[in-house]
Amino acid sequence: MNKKQGMSTHDSLKAVSYKLFQVISDELGVNTAYVTERGPTAMKVISSFNKDHYIIPEGYAVDYDGTYCRLIIQSDQEAMRTNNLGSFTLTKDLEVTPQLEAKGFLGVTLRDFYGEVFGTLCVMDKEEKEFSDQDIHFLKQMADVLSYVIHLDNTLADIELLSVPIIPIKKGLAILSLQGNINESRSQKIMEDTLHYAADKSVHSFVIDLSQLRLLENQFPDVLKNLVSGLNVMGVQVMMTGLPPWLVQKPGVSEHLSQLKTEYVADIESALNKIGYRLEK
Repeated sequence: MNKKQGMSTHDSLKAVSYKLFQVISDELGVNTAYVTERGPTAMKVISSFNKDHYIIPEGYAVDYDGTYCRLIIQSDQEAMRTNNLGSFTLTKDLEVTPQLEAKGFLGVTLRDFYGEVFGTLCVMDKEEKEFSDQDIHFLKQMADVLSYVIHLDNTLADIELLSVPIIPIKKGLAILSLQGNINESRSQKIMEDTLHYAADKSVHSFVIDLSQLRLLENQFPDVLKNLVSGLNVMGVQVMMTGLPPWLVQKPGVSEHLSQLKTEYVADIESALNKIGYRLEK
């Protein structure tokens, strides 16, 4: 096995799978249960349970062609079972088989909420195990539960991304599109992520778009003043676009905006043109 990097973290999937593994282990009488994620070239174990014998380490990956997971995913039944990996025709010659020193094995395909292959849900044991059709049905039911959890993780990741939507345009130039309401916790994240992005990517110009901003309790977000000041200190040029008339007419907003060391332009295209970046049709 080779330890690999990459592939996203699925916190909810890990948390739920840890709880399900004990149930699966007891129901099927196996030592080990684990979930893998399919990457571009490898299958990675993202969560595992080993009751008595430590068979499958968490966080490791095997090249896709040399995995049991490939056999599972390519199977018409989307499942594979054997009472002995060492003597089973499809697995006895795989490099991983003597490394694991396991015999009984059952695995099913794990799909996401939309039916796309995510990886596999597998169980194995040091001893020979005979798995029935009912066992396969049970493990597939557990995989169905995990598919909803994968969807939850992906949804949370999308929300996290949208909370600070930074759009890179080219080297040194990016757009921050502030959308919706900005509460205290989101303000802190906007500050941290934007300043970190500016430093990490050597940004020299930031365009902040306010066209989709909503005021929380009619209060203009203080984070804008702090953010612009922070970017100014870092030597980053700041421009603001998309100021709707209703926003400027709010009490105190004009005064707030006048205190910011930034330029105001009508739209994103105007801001990019001012910086010297032309949009070509």
